[in-house]
Amino acid sequence: MPADLNDYFNKNSKKRDDNNSSGNNFEPPQFFKDLGKRAGVIYLFIIIIGLLIISKPFVVINSGEVGIKATAGKYDPKALNPGLHFFIPFIQDIFVVDTRVRIINYTNNEDLSIKVPNSGIKYKSAISVLDARGLPVSIELTVQYKLKAQSAPQTIATWGLSWEDKIVNPVVRDVTRNIVGKYTAEELPVKRNEIAAQITSSIKDRIDAQPGQPVELLAVQLRKIVLPQKIKDQILRVQIAKQQAEQARYEVEKAKQTAQKNAALAQGDANARKIRAQGQADAVKIEADANAYANEKLGKSVTPNLLKLRQLDVQGKFNEALKVNKDAKIFLTPGGVVPNIWLDSKNKERSISVGNR
Repeated sequence: MPADLNDYFNKNSKKRDDNNSSGNNFEPPQFFKDLGKRAGVIYLFIIIIGLLIISKPFVVINSGEVGIKATAGKYDPKALNPGLHFFIPFIQDIFVVDTRVRIINYTNNEDLSIKVPNSGIKYKSAISVLDARGLPVSIELTVQYKLKAQSAPQTIATWGLSWEDKIVNPVVRDVTRNIVGKYTAEELPVKRNEIAAQITSSIKDRIDAQPGQPVELLAVQLRKIVLPQKIKDQILRVQIAKQQAEQARYEVEKAKQTAQKNAALAQGDANARKIRAQGQADAVKIEADANAYANEKLGKSVTPNLLKLRQLDVQGKFNEALKVNKDAKIFLTPGGVVPNIWLDSKNKERSISVGNR
């Protein structure tokens, strides 16, 4: 050690000895003296507090969750409701299980490596199926379900914490393969709704048949049916042929309606002409009947007295004519019936016939 440091410590030691010899001794407080005696108890208390903090002998269960208490590895059959719960460290443990709605998406497009913690959504590969002819088909589904809270301890005790991969996933895949495999690839798009209903019903029956009914199935959605490319091409050709047939039927029906329309118009025109001709014929008949009726009435009105009167009237006209032309010649019809004929003798080219008027 350096000489200057030795001198420093020697001087300080000498000063303490001088102070002690002079009667100025330092006495610590009684509290510190007692504290020193209880140091073991304090250290033990601190150790216990540290162990409690490290072991955390309590757990908070949130809404939508249940707790399962295990004592020495044995599960308590009664689920713990949301709230604060204590347990004995190293002897007991509480497992928190999610009872909210959970989803499994069977898909070809999603990145199956992406996992969102505590989201309740899982992504799994689409379900590969062989149709009735052995052609590969891919089915994409979405399954919604949840763990029943009251039977959660028994479910976890039987199936473990990975109960979804042991109860839901195998049933969904097995049921989908059994049902879709009954149809040909061409029938799948046509009978989509029927197949979706069968899948939902069968999955529900299979899950409900599990002992204790541990899972409640909420919904199964058939999102997509992925067919082989050659089947897609064949379906497209069939659809095009159907559309062309529909177009041809439409054109035939349209032509038929046009022909019926033209026939109706022609028939209407013919009926109109017939009605007009009938009207004209009726008008002619009515006019002829009227003339006949007039002639009949006229014939009945000609009486002997009327003829005699008419004869006298004509004779008077002849008499007046003779006064002007005395050389005129008068020819009387036999029986004295009018008309009489009067000829002018002065102008033989001129003749006058006087008759009934």
